[in-house]
Amino acid sequence: MARTPDPTPHRLGILLLPQFSFAGLGALLDPLFIVNWLAQEPRFEWRLLGGEATVPASNGVPLGVEVDWPAPTELDGVLVLASFETKALTGDRPLAMWLRHCAAAGVELGGIEMGSEVLAAAGLLDGRRAAVHWDNLEGFRELYPRVEAVGELYTLGGGRLTCAGGTAVLDMMLAWLGRRVEAPLMEELQNHLLERRRRAGDAVQLAAAPERQPETSAQMRRVIRLMRRAIESPLSSAELAEGVGLSVRQLERRFKAELGVTPKRYYLWLRINRAHRLLQQTDLSVAQVASSAGFGSLEHFSRAYRRFFGCAPSQDRLQSRDAPVLPVRYLPRHD
Repeated sequence: MARTPDPTPHRLGILLLPQFSFAGLGALLDPLFIVNWLAQEPRFEWRLLGGEATVPASNGVPLGVEVDWPAPTELDGVLVLASFETKALTGDRPLAMWLRHCAAAGVELGGIEMGSEVLAAAGLLDGRRAAVHWDNLEGFRELYPRVEAVGELYTLGGGRLTCAGGTAVLDMMLAWLGRRVEAPLMEELQNHLLERRRRAGDAVQLAAAPERQPETSAQMRRVIRLMRRAIESPLSSAELAEGVGLSVRQLERRFKAELGVTPKRYYLWLRINRAHRLLQQTDLSVAQVASSAGFGSLEHFSRAYRRFFGCAPSQDRLQSRDAPVLPVRYLPRHD
């Protein structure tokens, strides 16, 4: 059945929080603009909102926004964009109250990248599925156990949208628009975007992870899965080898040949990785983080952490542009 265009524009409030993704905003707004342009009428209207007159993106570009936010009755939807430093935003009571008022008025709410955490902190995702970027998934689950956080691209439905960020913002917008725009116009939109793919929301993130690569053997993929399942209580090399039917020597030789690093070093990288995220994204104590990452000694944890990041764990408590970044390879910075 053909969709009939709505005679009144769909009104969106785009709430930009400091350090939001500039690319994410473009992926969100360009499809709306192109639909309006192709239809030769304002199918969609949007207002950029923020807490200050100018909001900086994560790449440093400042954008002017409205600081007097509209009443919920003036909007059909609100999309929250955030990327870094969300710890400073989740305790903003006026922001949470405004979002709750919007929800009570039937306004559709969406979280883009860490904008979903702002919605979760306001209690607006309880009992719902939320797509969370893989880099924030563990921290999000720790903070918001009432939300079903998933490592998927995006979720739609029930008056809520969530998106993990990156290029998935465009996928989400195409799916969202597909419910509101007639098929011929959607076809033309995709032609102008040079985008013929339509990734489903439940597509899994991290397709590039070693355990999902065809060049990584089934046995080594199983080893990595065993490691991931036993972060808090790390398995010995003998236990890992036994789990895949190899000797320790065979395991070490095969693992290094396929991944370029020893199993022990890769396992340590996974554990430090978890600690790094929990430190930056949650309020767990350093001791709790160390235990969650499988370190029985705070001294051992601090020493290992310094080797990877050049700072103590206690100095890495905020996910910001200037915070330490986990090495993309599996070796410490000062090995």
